Amino acid sequence: MSRALNWGNNLKGAPLSNILVIAHRGASGERPEHTLESYRLAIEEGADYIEPDLVMTRDGILVARHENEIGGTTDVAQHQEFASRRRTQIIDGESMTGWFSEDFTLAEIKTLRARERLPTLRPLNSAFDGRYEVPTFDEIMELAVDANRRRGGARIGVYPETKHPAHFAALGLPLELAVLDTLGRYDYASEDSPVFIQSFDPRNLRQLRGMTRLPLVQLLEHTLGDLKEIAQYADVIGIAKSLASAEGVKAAHAAGLEVHVWTFRAENEFLPDDLQIGSSPAAHGDLDAEIERYLDRGVDGLFIDFPAIGVRVRDAYTSAVQPLHQPLTDTSLPGKRLQGR
Repeated sequence: MSRALNWGNNLKGAPLSNILVIAHRGASGERPEHTLESYRLAIEEGADYIEPDLVMTRDGILVARHENEIGGTTDVAQHQEFASRRRTQIIDGESMTGWFSEDFTLAEIKTLRARERLPTLRPLNSAFDGRYEVPTFDEIMELAVDANRRRGGARIGVYPETKHPAHFAALGLPLELAVLDTLGRYDYASEDSPVFIQSFDPRNLRQLRGMTRLPLVQLLEHTLGDLKEIAQYADVIGIAKSLASAEGVKAAHAAGLEVHVWTFRAENEFLPDDLQIGSSPAAHGDLDAEIERYLDRGVDGLFIDFPAIGVRVRDAYTSAVQPLHQPLTDTSLPGKRLQGR
């Protein structure tokens, strides 16, 4: 199907120029994920949003890690003083063994250094192991505000995920108010701020809906579920690529939901067979073509580990397709949330 015809599948009619490039854990294909250097590089490469996953320390400070288990992304195993803290616990119904953020104060976390989570697939990233601290959410917001001040124009967007909110709430370390308070301190809490808050937990999102008018994102991995029900409390679905068929995207738009898709990665390991180049799982395949396939389906945003590629492909795509269409101007459409991004 031609791109011109696919444009018609986006029932919201959002301008193509509003397709978002979301730097997944920063420029995590080029630097260890969730480090200030990863976020800084993502901003330099033109990402619209940087995406921190947020967990809590024992003393109630938000830090950026993919999971509250920090053994896979830091050098904590090399710190003998923390050896006794390795343990097993049940988190959201799953048994996990390792070192957990909630067992450490921020001061202790700051003695650790980040390391690459996928060293066999990203050996170049491993060269940066040991260089970078685990950043706080405040430090990430300071980075964004400083970048805004230096470059002018549209502000850097921030796309935090609340990780395991029920688990942290049970420990007396609720994430919700801490996230909103931090956003507020940096003037990112008003409804038109360039912010999306995401979670897999619908209860968490329903709670947040009563606390903020910022756009909320229901993350989905296995099924789209009841889109009309999701639209009662969320503005966006953040979905795995396997769910992002043209029909699925069209159904979400019909329910009034934007569609952001995860995760785009350049390595053969993560690409479909027909887009792989060479036989090594770590070799880079044709990520450009994969991105274009999903743009053809009318998606509104891309979570990507290589923001520069996402920006380049998105811009080339929109330049080729946009002149064929006159974007709608009805500000009642959900796309109005994208203003200023």
